[in-house]
Amino acid sequence: MMISPLHRYLADMIDSLRPMTAGTVNPVTETATQPDIQKFGITLTTVNGQQYSSGDADHKFAIQSIAKVFAYGLALDDLGPTQVGKKIDVEPSGDPFNEISLQRNTGRPANPMINAGAIATVGLIKGRGGVDRISRISRTMDLAADGSPGQLEINRTVFHAENIAGHRNRALAWLLRSFEIIDSDPEPVVQDYFLECSTDVTTENLSMMAATLANKGINPVTGREVFTEETTRQVLGVMMTCGMYDAAGNWMIDIGLPAKSGVDGGIMVVVPGQLGIGVYSAPLDQHGNSVRGAAAIRRVTRDLGLHYAEASPLGGSTLRAHYSLADASLGVVRSTELSRITSQFGDRCQILEVSGDLGFAETETMARTIVEMDEDVTMVVIDFQGVDDFGRAAILMLASLTSGWRASGKDIIFIDWGETLVEHILEFVKVRDDLEVPDPRDKAKAASAGQLDFPWDSETLTEDITGEFRLFDNRSAALEWAELRLAQRYARQILQIDDAPREPGTAPVFDFLDDHDVNVLAGYMELRSYTADTIIRRVGQPFGGIYFIRSGRVELEAEGPGDSRYRHVYLSPGSTFGEFALSYTGQQLTTIRAIDDVEVLVLSAQTIAHIEKIEPHLAIRLWTAIAREAYTVLEQSSREAGAREDYDPEQYEEPRMR
Repeated sequence: MMISPLHRYLADMIDSLRPMTAGTVNPVTETATQPDIQKFGITLTTVNGQQYSSGDADHKFAIQSIAKVFAYGLALDDLGPTQVGKKIDVEPSGDPFNEISLQRNTGRPANPMINAGAIATVGLIKGRGGVDRISRISRTMDLAADGSPGQLEINRTVFHAENIAGHRNRALAWLLRSFEIIDSDPEPVVQDYFLECSTDVTTENLSMMAATLANKGINPVTGREVFTEETTRQVLGVMMTCGMYDAAGNWMIDIGLPAKSGVDGGIMVVVPGQLGIGVYSAPLDQHGNSVRGAAAIRRVTRDLGLHYAEASPLGGSTLRAHYSLADASLGVVRSTELSRITSQFGDRCQILEVSGDLGFAETETMARTIVEMDEDVTMVVIDFQGVDDFGRAAILMLASLTSGWRASGKDIIFIDWGETLVEHILEFVKVRDDLEVPDPRDKAKAASAGQLDFPWDSETLTEDITGEFRLFDNRSAALEWAELRLAQRYARQILQIDDAPREPGTAPVFDFLDDHDVNVLAGYMELRSYTADTIIRRVGQPFGGIYFIRSGRVELEAEGPGDSRYRHVYLSPGSTFGEFALSYTGQQLTTIRAIDDVEVLVLSAQTIAHIEKIEPHLAIRLWTAIAREAYTVLEQSSREAGAREDYDPEQYEEPRMR
């Protein structure tokens, strides 16, 4: 399986930041666990439960102050914000995490993220139904982390170290008791506070817990509600303003996301509606925040455009359809050989239709869909014509995806009205030594002019096929290229005879007749030649007959609103045109133009009328064949419509584990 763009990105980032040596380990942590300062891990978890990790993501460390977030949420769910607010304020303190920061007259802590407020929070939580307080707090954290690898457990070594060294926290607890913020013996409260902070987690656990908050309090894997939506909103608000202590202001400017740090080296970050991030590295800065961890979060938010002031708006949604080339319809029937190849190998080309805005979550879903495709898929077509806007995450992931897909010998095709997205991808790749994405724009212009740039001669057809990156401004040209590319990969003999004139028996419409009937009809056909760029048939002309393309290619051009025109599709040797003028209008529906010098065999309208008089049974079989071809086109269109209807975007929002 191909490496996900996000896995690749995180691995590169971890490698680049690992050499950082700044920071000092928390003294209590140093005493309790003697952490390896080289350990460094990160995990991203989307709101549908997909995890992306790199580095030491499975390394266990004490959650420390990050537990305050979940105790506060439990207290809010138990008592409501009004009652909790009487005991604990929600204002930033501007002080270090272990400062007193109590209101002068009431003794109310400034917020629940500093130690005084966190101890007060624990004091508000009571046992219920025979379950004691610490078990309830632990259960809340378990529910939030559920679906990530491993189990949360209290590290007794860390607890004993905290208990022995926790004089200041005990003093804060007794001070809170003196103001009746804590209304019982402070010692059990402090003990439970130490226990919650001593819970071991990994970045995988921490990221899932953050994703639960990003998902409005619903665990993205289990679907269980951990906190109500109202509680989650208040928790995130407090994290936004108070979670990083006296570094909260700079954090908001640099990162712009709700976060909470712990003195063991963990940081938990929430991107509401999109993902949760967990990062670990033991050395801390002067504020008690992980040096490498903060650098990693800063890099991620910058590169993926996650800062609240920069993030793209969440659009109506993204992956609206996913089906194979075998289920796609071009509105025409190709040559018999090409149609058979497309039917046989069409599942190896997958088509994705994307719409709305491409932010992080939307692009991640699309990229994951591609990465998880079967190994025998050699081509992916992404239709961006319905996309309104895209952000940094889309550029980064699409650049990595395109480079990796091509490197594995596979083709990736963009369909887009303009070149803006491709331009941004190419600009991004310019400064990256590890990504290789060729500029597809010259070939796109050639394709718009009718040149699909395929090696037709037998010499080049024997060469190995390398992965291609192509850009088309319309769907029909992209799918035609995809059909021919499948033939080039899996049935090169078709392309090797493409320059040879075709005989009527290769036309799909005549495939419904026996050889005798085809030979008789071929005898009635008139050979005509057209030079490149000649108009063969115009919109509105009456039915002129059935035109069989012997050599060369033609373009079917339809009329749009007003005087606008748009290319409909190309037809290659072995195909027919003209028969659909037999619709209820009796008129030509498209303008047919020769792309190359073209030879056609024409069964004219007059000749068909003559056959009806002298060979009525043959005429009936001919009309039956024409009708069957029309139904074939209709059936193909119905299959594509069915593939779109059967596609359920919700399947990509189901819980999925790494």
